[in-house]
Amino acid sequence: MTTIADVAREAGVSISTVSYVMSGKRTISQETRDRVEQAMARLDYSPHAGARSLASRSTQVIGLQAPLRAGVDVHVVMQIVAGVVREARLHEYDVLLLTSDDASGLERAARASKVDALLMMDVESDDPRIATLSALSAPSVLIGLPTGADDLTCVDFDFQAAGALAVERLAARGHRRIALIGSPPEVVSRHTSYADRLARGFLDACAARGIEGTVHPCPSTAEATAVVDEIVAADPHVTGVFVHNEGALPHVSARLARFAARGEGPSDVIALCPIDVARAVHGLTEAIDLPAEELGSTAARVLNEILTGDRPERVHLLAPRVVPIDEP
Repeated sequence: MTTIADVAREAGVSISTVSYVMSGKRTISQETRDRVEQAMARLDYSPHAGARSLASRSTQVIGLQAPLRAGVDVHVVMQIVAGVVREARLHEYDVLLLTSDDASGLERAARASKVDALLMMDVESDDPRIATLSALSAPSVLIGLPTGADDLTCVDFDFQAAGALAVERLAARGHRRIALIGSPPEVVSRHTSYADRLARGFLDACAARGIEGTVHPCPSTAEATAVVDEIVAADPHVTGVFVHNEGALPHVSARLARFAARGEGPSDVIALCPIDVARAVHGLTEAIDLPAEELGSTAARVLNEILTGDRPERVHLLAPRVVPIDEP
């Protein structure tokens, strides 16, 4: 007997898309509707009313896995979550927050039919959850860009391009010895995707321009001042600093100001962070915006496109941009 899964496979869409075509509960593009109806005709699929009602059942819930692991910046995570929630509501979806940090939470939500689709955050470069996510029938989008996710859709900020942009900005102002003060050691040791890509973009751009560049993991606490001290002690000729660590940023800025008062240390700082964070820190003249809420809303929008039968690009990266910071 032909099933709704057979129709979805024949039409090249998700089961939920077939359900929406039959129920009329969601707006489906005419091209997708025609493809589903043609598949139903070819397979002689004509469900009775009860089966149609069952097939069209939907939770109208998206599962969002956002584990608060050691070293993550909760402020940025919550901005991403806010973007997901606001975009999801535009499409009449609620969001189920999954806080587990392994594949078990994803499996439970999908296999128990608690959600229609999944979003996954805090992605590692070689993430062990990817194999499980690929095997689940629920549509999914990663907020991150790991290796080995060729069959999955990924949405993220272009951290590699941001690293290169910071080098370009510092080089344009004459700096030849610069340092990246980056994520906490635990984030770096997990090979979280964004930390790896940012460092790669920074170091590749330094090499291309003949600039001496170094990368320094940094705690997101007042202990960040020790990292600044180590950089200056190791190379007093470092004149430019690029910071991607929202928690450490005010401590780094304050420590650099103390060195500057003595005519020592780096004289130029660029931060990668949400603009509201940058504007709260003294001493920055410009920042590379990390549009966390836009990132969340874009991921939710791409997931909705998949749910409605569209086929978005597999990788969608938000481009970095420099924003001047007005000193108070």
